[in-house]
Amino acid sequence: MCQSCDETRPSRRAVLGQFAAITAALGLGVVPARADAPLVDLPPPGPQDTCPVCGMFVAKYPEWITTVLFADGHADHFDGPKDFFKYLQDMGKYARGRTADQIVGMGVTEYYGLKLIDAHDAIYVLGSDVLGPMGHELIPLMNRADADDFTKDHKGKKEVAFGDVTPDMLVVLDAGGAI
Repeated sequence: MCQSCDETRPSRRAVLGQFAAITAALGLGVVPARADAPLVDLPPPGPQDTCPVCGMFVAKYPEWITTVLFADGHADHFDGPKDFFKYLQDMGKYARGRTADQIVGMGVTEYYGLKLIDAHDAIYVLGSDVLGPMGHELIPLMNRADADDFTKDHKGKKEVAFGDVTPDMLVVLDAGGAI
């Protein structure tokens, strides 16, 4: 749960699970998520896996897990997309001996469905009122409709694609500033 959230508030995962159970019990069915970004099957972090950027234990934050998988089967896990992008932008510092061309999969946990989706296909919202484990964060969404809804509901400032994330954006997020 994020640093500024009320610790007694249920997680998004719990609320979505309760909603699905209630609608199923009432025979209403659950409206499926609007699926544009493909789901990815990447190994989950273990209890001792730490983020190579900040050192936090990643499994403690399942709603924020982001993963990079290499051809040799090694996976690095992150406690949010912000550190994932820092890693990708400076692999010489954070992934010694590995290069981007060795990566065979990258996934981010999308905000609403809490599923791991392909990081390249997510839409990221910056400058919102939602905080991750490391403060201000890039919020990954599955498609444009979800990103637009999130931006409106959570005061997002900017929507960007994977290739549009810059080091300057990460610096501003770290400083807690508006994008």
